[in-house]
Amino acid sequence: MNAIGETAAALQRVPSGVPGMDEVLKGGFLKGGVYIFQGTPGAGKTIFANQICFHHAASGGRAVYVTLLAESHTRMLQHLRPMSFFDESAIPERIYYVSAFRTLEDEGLKGLIDLLRREIRGHRAGVLVLDGLVAAEESAPSDREFKKFIHELQSHAAAADCTVFLLTSGRTPAVVPEHTMVDGLIELEDRLHEMRTERCLQVRKFRGSGTLRGRHSFRITPDGIRVYPRLETALATPSRRPASPEGRITSGVAALDALLPGGVPFASTTALMGPSGAGKTTLALQFLAPATTEAPGLFFGLYETPDRLRAKARAIGFDLGAKEARGDVRVEWFPQGENLLDELGHHLLEAVKKAGVERLVIDGLGGFMESAIDPSRISRFFSVLANELRALGVTTLCTLETRELFGPVLQVPITGFSSLVENLIVMRYVEVRGRLVPLISIAKVRDGAFDPALHAFRITAQGVQIEAPFEGYESILTGLPHETGEHASRRRRSARRRPPEE
Repeated sequence: MNAIGETAAALQRVPSGVPGMDEVLKGGFLKGGVYIFQGTPGAGKTIFANQICFHHAASGGRAVYVTLLAESHTRMLQHLRPMSFFDESAIPERIYYVSAFRTLEDEGLKGLIDLLRREIRGHRAGVLVLDGLVAAEESAPSDREFKKFIHELQSHAAAADCTVFLLTSGRTPAVVPEHTMVDGLIELEDRLHEMRTERCLQVRKFRGSGTLRGRHSFRITPDGIRVYPRLETALATPSRRPASPEGRITSGVAALDALLPGGVPFASTTALMGPSGAGKTTLALQFLAPATTEAPGLFFGLYETPDRLRAKARAIGFDLGAKEARGDVRVEWFPQGENLLDELGHHLLEAVKKAGVERLVIDGLGGFMESAIDPSRISRFFSVLANELRALGVTTLCTLETRELFGPVLQVPITGFSSLVENLIVMRYVEVRGRLVPLISIAKVRDGAFDPALHAFRITAQGVQIEAPFEGYESILTGLPHETGEHASRRRRSARRRPPEE
């Protein structure tokens, strides 16, 4: 191997300790590199850097945290103490906090670089944080001198195998001297969208490795920062080879299996569309009922609380609570609030992998849509999510509420949605002779035969019961159904034979 190859092979990674961040970086930071974290005040830079330090210390390393014009160490630690990653015992042996502002004021950049070199060597630090880079930049007599400061810091970091993180609030110009010098630039934002904010980060530069491009959402939680890599980039290629689509599994409703026929194709995605109150959740529960410990199921919902879901299941003779207790079924509920779209996707996939789920119900795709700040993402998001679920061998049923309660046109709120799923089942209401009649039909089964007839159905104590084909009427789906001549004649003959009421 040549010298270039040997150098590339020698590059080691430093895990960040921030869930999701190493996935964005495709393995973590490069050892001995210098990285800038840039963002407005409150974006999360200080928590991010401290989380890296505490993780490094917990792994047996040492870190030095140097502040310039920043909050006092006492105040900083008070803010960090409630977070689960905080370990008081790591201070000061494994994590050492230093205030260097006075040194910068009295001795300038030369004094600061000498202090940083001493701290790295004296504490045998594998991680160094300089919080308040903007103060050092303002102390530089020129851009050239500031670039020399960054260059010297890089040299000391490389010699000591110390990974350096520089925190700054940044400034207006798109390109500044330090950006051209460092190994990586990570920008943190707290973006306002009408009345809602969403934290996100973007890796604008990263030498020596590819990264997941674009913005990625993150949250600041009691456990610290958690990053949710954007699903379209993280799963552009499924994590494993897709499962073979051979075979079928029961839908939980024998009459529906007969329409498909033989059941739902294995490792496929089925969309169940219909207006509010049509029985989508009831049918979804019946789909989940055959789940076992060996082939577990997951109900991932955004609307019905777990208690209401169990009550609804009991009403159709399905003891969901007992299924949960045995481990046959798991229920995950994310109430609608300010969920992040990628947060929902990652939690769903984590739950599927953790339990080895084979049957999955996603009850309420509309909740995913409402969580998306950028609606143009929805189609791509569901495409990669469905591909990953197929690759994991999961047979999925997802419910989607149509916009109109009645009418001849089905308004699908996701552009191109029907192309993202293998199977499409439609539930709807039609008005016939002054009475609402619920109908169900199979609109699509990719690469498979199915019964396209409209069937009436009822919701009973046993759940959704599908009846014989709904015959005797024409133009049902136009919203203006009328009886066929033969059916009308039969109805009149039947009425004549009926004995008069006394």
